[in-house]
Amino acid sequence: MSGKPKLHYFNGRGRMESIRWLLAAAGVEFEECFLETKDDLTKLQKDGSLMFQQVPMVEIDGMKMVQTRAILGYIAAKYNLYGKDLKERALIDMYVEAIIDLNELLMTHTFQPADKKEQHFATIVDKATNRYFPVYEKVLKDHGQDFLVGNRFSRADVQLLETLLMAEECKPDILAKFPLLQSFKARISNISTIKKFLQPGSQRKPPLQEKDVPKLMKIFH
Repeated sequence: MSGKPKLHYFNGRGRMESIRWLLAAAGVEFEECFLETKDDLTKLQKDGSLMFQQVPMVEIDGMKMVQTRAILGYIAAKYNLYGKDLKERALIDMYVEAIIDLNELLMTHTFQPADKKEQHFATIVDKATNRYFPVYEKVLKDHGQDFLVGNRFSRADVQLLETLLMAEECKPDILAKFPLLQSFKARISNISTIKKFLQPGSQRKPPLQEKDVPKLMKIFH
């Protein structure tokens, strides 16, 4: 049996994408088992693999882990991406929770009804540029280090980069007023494991397209 983590999800971003990012950043190879039909999900549910009957699910270290935040926390701790002490971990958690809030907004944009899309887009831009990005810009300015916490690479850096790139897919000039975040994006993108993940042909998934939504609905509803 392979020692690689095995990821169970559909062949797309969703809530698994941050897990892919974190494993890739840690230099960990992983396998993926894609849900193609409703039956694939039902099989996992019936054989007891899904504690709360839902994916993402990651097989790692003899466990079948569910709940995205729990999985991310385990991977971060296992691969030393979670700060050097409790205070750093608390700071990383605060930064990450806000990143996840913004990530959720970005992730759900494709699923908005046509008449709500414009307002949803305006909400994304407003929250990104007025609530979230100014905080990270200030953090980088105040401590003058390459990374968000403790001048060492952590899950906060990985998850912020992922979300910055998603935000730019949504609005290419969204970082225009944030020079330190632009520098951060370039710097973190150049870390060898991340650089590899950003190359074509990696296990990073493309943005979800509207044409993909009906297929997902058939699996999950």
